[in-house]
Amino acid sequence: LFLNNFSSTKEHSEHGQVKHENFLNNTLQYGENSQNGSTNNLKNGKYNMYVSEGNVNINEEKYKDNNISSNNTQYNNNSSNSGSLNDEGPLWKDHIDDVVNENKKKKMNRFYLDSQATTMIDPRVLDKMLPYMTYIYGNAHSRNHFFGWESEKAVEDARTNLLNLINGKNNKEIIFTSGATESNNLALIGICTYYNKLNKQKNHIITSQIEHKCILQTCRFLQTKGFEVTYLKPDTNGLVKLDDIKNSIKDNTIMASFIFVNNEIGVIQDIENIGNLCKEKNILFHTDASQAAGKVPIDVQKMNIDLMSMSGHKLYGPKGIGALYIKRKKPNIRLNALIHGGGQERGLRSGTLPTHLIVGFGEAAKVCSLEMNRDEKKVRYFFNYVKDYLTKHLDYIVFNGCQINRYYGNMNISFLFVEGESLLMSLNEIALSSGSACTSSTLEPSYVLRSIGISEDIAHTSIRIGFNRFTTFFEVQQLCINLVKSVERLRSISPL
Repeated sequence: LFLNNFSSTKEHSEHGQVKHENFLNNTLQYGENSQNGSTNNLKNGKYNMYVSEGNVNINEEKYKDNNISSNNTQYNNNSSNSGSLNDEGPLWKDHIDDVVNENKKKKMNRFYLDSQATTMIDPRVLDKMLPYMTYIYGNAHSRNHFFGWESEKAVEDARTNLLNLINGKNNKEIIFTSGATESNNLALIGICTYYNKLNKQKNHIITSQIEHKCILQTCRFLQTKGFEVTYLKPDTNGLVKLDDIKNSIKDNTIMASFIFVNNEIGVIQDIENIGNLCKEKNILFHTDASQAAGKVPIDVQKMNIDLMSMSGHKLYGPKGIGALYIKRKKPNIRLNALIHGGGQERGLRSGTLPTHLIVGFGEAAKVCSLEMNRDEKKVRYFFNYVKDYLTKHLDYIVFNGCQINRYYGNMNISFLFVEGESLLMSLNEIALSSGSACTSSTLEPSYVLRSIGISEDIAHTSIRIGFNRFTTFFEVQQLCINLVKSVERLRSISPL
């Protein structure tokens, strides 16, 4: 009965969310059928229901009496003006409106501009995911009934969407993981341990000093296992020189790994020429494209990319899902698995696949394929607007990283004579960061900025701004106005 009610009320608003009132009414009506109240979980107070931004959540919570309590407001079932639970009486409707309006007021002056940390789920992606979180729940690995076939097809469709985004050739090239961190670990540890076992002389890796922490820490782990790692220093623009890579390649080099779009300064490396060089020297090439996939054009064939890591929540998909692209070529690329079990994902990543997350990831990739050009024009406009505005109104500012070869949704700025952390605190209604979300809890200056030659003092004055598909011009205007005010105020009291 619950599923019938749910599917019959699957109406969506223009933002793709299930209309909470219809869903609520049908859910409450489900509990009306009990005459004695013994199975009426809603009436006997077993559930506490609340609404937030159009979504209904039910938390199981036992109460001492038969009142339904939410936000310190009690609703007595015996009250004469409470009405029946399944109508749109003022009691429930007013309560819902109060909660929704309260949340909207809280967020009215808050802007999200930290898009390198994560992105919101595109409503179209959420729409695609909802059935796989409710009534399509088969295990994609169950091959002997319809429920499994249905989920398996959804998983394969998602693989196809990801392949189309990066111009891959074969569905077997996509291995689903829990995120980019796992993908990077699988690529580096899996490749190095496999080829080192075949040839003990092969134990050298090349990377840069400005990689994401999960690459750097994985390389340091491999060093403890006897592997040799070369960390190349980029130039002042944040670009790794091709000659430096070429001069670092040795007879015992297994692979090179370079980030596609830097997560802190937005610089795009010369991936195509790096890929061509690695192919010429017969070494494997891996790139961490978690900040690039869905945002900048990627052609794994043309760029000679052998392995590539991707993340769902960085391209308007769900968290907890990622992928590793492994090129199908001769001789085959081989790597050791990190997670062992049922042999899923061609034996490289065991465990039941989270169908709903994979469906969301695939749909996000599909939407990005369609809207990448429009998104790029939008964030480029915002980037240039902020740059022009700040240059006009403030002195002593530095725009970090190459200003040409870059993803324009990422903006890293140093405001001299102002502590970056103080600036973030003064702009607490605007979500910004001082660097990578994985290291923003530390007060240490950004290792990326230090690696490109920025002094420690200036590195401490930096903040990162992240534009995305859903950023509005009003938000960008408010950012500029408040940035200028805060910088001027902090400089006026600064001892520097």
